[in-house]
Amino acid sequence: MITVVGHTAIDHISRVSSLPGPNGSTTITDRRIFFGGGAANIAAGIAKLGGEAELLSAVGGDFPGSAYDRWLDGLGVGKRFYRVDEANTATAFMFTDDPGDQMTFFEWGASVAFSYEEPPALDFVHMATADPRFNRGVAEKAAFASFDPGQDLHRYTAEDLDAILDNIDILFANHHEVAGMCRTLGLSRDELIARVPVAVFTEGGAGSCLAAGGEEIPIPVIPVTMVDPTGAGDAYRAGFLTAYRRGLPLEVCARVGTVTASFAVEACGCQTNLPDWEAMRERYERHFGTLITPAA
Repeated sequence: MITVVGHTAIDHISRVSSLPGPNGSTTITDRRIFFGGGAANIAAGIAKLGGEAELLSAVGGDFPGSAYDRWLDGLGVGKRFYRVDEANTATAFMFTDDPGDQMTFFEWGASVAFSYEEPPALDFVHMATADPRFNRGVAEKAAFASFDPGQDLHRYTAEDLDAILDNIDILFANHHEVAGMCRTLGLSRDELIARVPVAVFTEGGAGSCLAAGGEEIPIPVIPVTMVDPTGAGDAYRAGFLTAYRRGLPLEVCARVGTVTASFAVEACGCQTNLPDWEAMRERYERHFGTLITPAA
């Protein structure tokens, strides 16, 4: 079982002609509504790949019985929800321009529950975007933990990040988040890597980097037609963690993450085009060779 902690959200994804500066405006050329939230995206990705996933999240009174609620049931995602009836389920407003740059505005809504609920002790947990106090408590109690600061990085103090880094096994971050953590902690990139047993840094079109045991291994991207970059990082984490839980080597886990992410960007919406294990395996083997999965 992989428990994923963090947001369940409704995504409003828009294409724009350009991203405006302060006091500016732009034209929305397309707008759609999808299921999202970093933690929910990862849990859905794990379940679609055949892994056992539990989502520890917060939802508003608008969620129970909704299409999103039924979707998670259909995937087989276990739900451990804090319900805040008077609040909206968290909502993200994302704007992507033609070159693929993105801007996000996020309404926490029911996710405020993380600020006062007691963090549970968990066996194998991935902490996605959520309240720093809650994630810190989860990290301190977990038997095995991975962490992704995501777009909530600005909420974390140096003390929060120090405590989490001292208690995790894997750190995931994109290159913007790496820079942000380094600024907050006063560390270099190499010093940040040295703080954790395994670091996985995604770098957009440049691929990703796996750092473990004093070695850094570059992982190339897979060429696909990108429709929308939203959710690529979450799909990567879902693939990596599913492969890790299956006992695959770290470099193979990173490649599985890359392949899983390649499906996500081929359609608009974070959970629209997630692959099952066989679809992922077929694409993996076209680009990386035979994928050998240890016997259960």
